Formats: sequence, C-alpha cells, structure tokens
Amino acid sequence: MLQGIAFYLLATVAVVSGLLVVTARNPVHSVLFLILAFFSSAGLFVLLGAEFLAMLLVVVYVGAVAVLFLFVVMMLDVDFVRLREGFAKYLPIAVIIAGILLFEMILISAAVISGGAAADATALMAATPETSNIETIGRVLYTDYIYFFQAAGIVLLIAMIGAIVLTLRHKPGVRRQNIHVQVNRDAKTAIEIKGAQTGAGVTSEDLI
Repeated sequence: MLQGIAFYLLATVAVVSGLLVVTARNPVHSVLFLILAFFSSAGLFVLLGAEFLAMLLVVVYVGAVAVLFLFVVMMLDVDFVRLREGFAKYLPIAVIIAGILLFEMILISAAVISGGAAADATALMAATPETSNIETIGRVLYTDYIYFFQAAGIVLLIAMIGAIVLTLRHKPGVRRQNIHVQVNRDAKTAIEIKGAQTGAGVTSEDLI
C-alpha cells in the first residue's frame, strides 16, 4: 500500500516537472524543474530495486549536468525572446521526435510487462542472491573495467578544467586580491602618514 502511494506520488511529480521544464518561461525555473524530475525518477528507481541507477541519476545528472546547465544559463547573456521566435517552425519535427520517443517507451513497457526483460533480471539477481545490485556492479566495474573507469575519470577531469578555463573572464579595471602581496606587507607599505595643517580641516585630497 505504501509503495503504491509512493509510486503514484513520485510518478506524478516527475511527469508534472517534465511538463514544466518545457513550458516554463524562465530558463532558470526550467532547470530547477529538471532537477526535481531527476529526483523523482531516482525515487522510482529505488522503488524498482535499482539503487545504483538511482544514485547515478542523482550524482551525475543532478550533481553535475543540471547544476552545469543552471550556471551556464545564469552566466550567458541570451536573448530568450529572440530565441523563441522560430519555435513554431520547429514544432512539426518536435512532434515527430516526441511520437518516436513515445512509441519506444510503450514498446519497452510492453516488453517488461510481458515478462521477457523481467525474467532476465530475475535470473541475474537469482545468480547472486546474497549481494545487492550495487555490490555486483561495483565488483565488475572495479575489476574487469578498472582501466576504462580510470580513463573516463581523467577525461571528465580534463573537461572540467577546460570548462573552467574557457569561462574564466578577467574584466579590466576590477581590483583583485593578491595574497602574496598582502602577506608580505609591513608598516612601511601599509601605513602612510599625511601632513595636515592645523585649523584647515581634512579634505578629500588628504584621504587619497
């Protein structure tokens, strides 16, 4: 009973969030709804017993892709009004692609309900009943495919450094902090004594 309520609740939130991603006017709101859809989908994976896929969805997509999208949207100066001018022109092809994706999802759902894919998954879990799917995938990943896993990590690290270098902008006229100069300051460089005449007061030029 509780699992049924959780399934319908998470499924409803995921579907509504997916609709709001493509209908929201503000792109930042779209990214936030996308994160909500990812979390809801991760909850559905947990209900299905696929904890590894749920963790992967949260760590990779929510923790990296969605946050990257959010920062890109906030950093770029994009004219979204001009961007939406050609929306009607691409609507037919969008409907065709959506129809293909819908047909694929119905086909996969029918295959799972018929028992073919479910029987294969049950047989795989029955082969190792004492271990979870996360432990089984971890053993295969860190033994048979350890070099490919490390290579993928190096590629992602290089991509992250490249993205930071490309988006780092130094604007002229902006004062920046210099740690080396601040640490090595002494009284001669930090203090400057100004001479003021008695009774003349202090002007703005004396403070510069």
